[in-house]
Amino acid sequence: MAKAPVLTPQADDFPRWYQDLITKAELADNGPVRGTMVIRPYGYGLWERMQAEMDARIKETGTQNAYFPLLIPQSYLTREADHVEGFAPELAVVTHGGGRELEEPAVVRPTSEMIINDYFSKWVQSYRDLPLLINQWANVVRWELRPRLFLRTTEFLWQEGHTAHATYEEARDFAAHIHRQVYEDFMVNVLAMDVVPGRKTVKERFAGAVNTLTLEGMMGDGKALQMATSHELGQNFAKAFNTQYLSKDGRQELVWQTSWGSTTRMIGALVMTHGDDNGLRVPPRLAQIQAVVLAIKGDEAVLAKVREVGDRLKAAGIRVHVDDRTDTPFGRRAVDWELKGVPVRIEIGPRDLENGTAMLARRIPGGKEPVSLDALVSLLPTVLEADQALLLKQSRERRESRTTEVATIDEAVEAAGVGGWARIPWAVLGEEGEAKLADHAVTVRCLVAEDGSVPDADDAPGNVAVVARAY
Repeated sequence: MAKAPVLTPQADDFPRWYQDLITKAELADNGPVRGTMVIRPYGYGLWERMQAEMDARIKETGTQNAYFPLLIPQSYLTREADHVEGFAPELAVVTHGGGRELEEPAVVRPTSEMIINDYFSKWVQSYRDLPLLINQWANVVRWELRPRLFLRTTEFLWQEGHTAHATYEEARDFAAHIHRQVYEDFMVNVLAMDVVPGRKTVKERFAGAVNTLTLEGMMGDGKALQMATSHELGQNFAKAFNTQYLSKDGRQELVWQTSWGSTTRMIGALVMTHGDDNGLRVPPRLAQIQAVVLAIKGDEAVLAKVREVGDRLKAAGIRVHVDDRTDTPFGRRAVDWELKGVPVRIEIGPRDLENGTAMLARRIPGGKEPVSLDALVSLLPTVLEADQALLLKQSRERRESRTTEVATIDEAVEAAGVGGWARIPWAVLGEEGEAKLADHAVTVRCLVAEDGSVPDADDAPGNVAVVARAY
């Protein structure tokens, strides 16, 4: 009788495979309130690595971290009409506190444009106060009707950046810099995800923005996932909060602003982009454990060698974990690390010691081979970089092979319906065609220029719409 697979195969049921993997790799559990989640230590370790990589890139722009309150007076949200309309269906509102009804209800932040702009209006007085560049790492609440762990949850973790500038050009360029040099650089070079940078249509634009830049990734089932966004807010919020500065020539001017964010959704993207029927595959540059050294048996000489190898790899700068739990069967431990997607397993038993070798198991390309124990320290960095590059190559090849150039709306719907993306001239599609796509649960993920760059305007000549079904 065939042994049941650890995970539901992707080809049989991709959503079930995803849920199985989240649970069995110990990434997260459902929380007690519908739509919430408990992020388990291994999943949170991935988020900590994402935070560290992103935070370093954000700080290189001159942005500083701060923190703003979770509760926002409800009246704040009425100050910018498009913003409140966009978020109204998702709001969680606190009406009682301390056993009494509140004089004014408080909204649990769905995003912080409103409260941060209230303080920007106090902090900005002169051109000398600009640019004002602030980021916060926080949680937000958006009441989610169709939750899915990491992808759509009522509460999630994120970073949100907010900036104020003296001119439109400065704000525009800063939003673009965050889009490409922070977000795209991180996703391509750390997450090993091939993403498409583009411009959102008016319909898909962030509520209250004048332009939204996005990065779209193709998941393993061909659907799209919005990975991060950077918004030009123009002067909409500056007008609502009267955020002005005294210019060099002595005039009162409204500031120009941006906001931008990325979330724990990236963990879900990591699973769906790189995972396979055996579990996760974590890019080596991201992995909190790049190599695990396993003792096959509880032999004292084996345990000593396993610990020695772990120490040598750690001293060489590799993030390593020593698994000497020989009271747990080796096969079970190997499957667990396979599920968790640790890039490299180094397996050592009595026979390996006799031969002066270890068995090197590579999670990303698969396969095992014996290697000299003495060569491990010099070999592993090369192996890890090769496997990082392979994940990015596979991600790019998937997108390119499953993206179709089409000339009609019907062809676009058909391409998205069979698990792929379509590219169609925006001049052919337009807002009317975008509405027709929505009838088939297909959306315009972004607009790109003919050469793949980000267009300067919604209606720039030659714009191409990238359309797909999406999470």
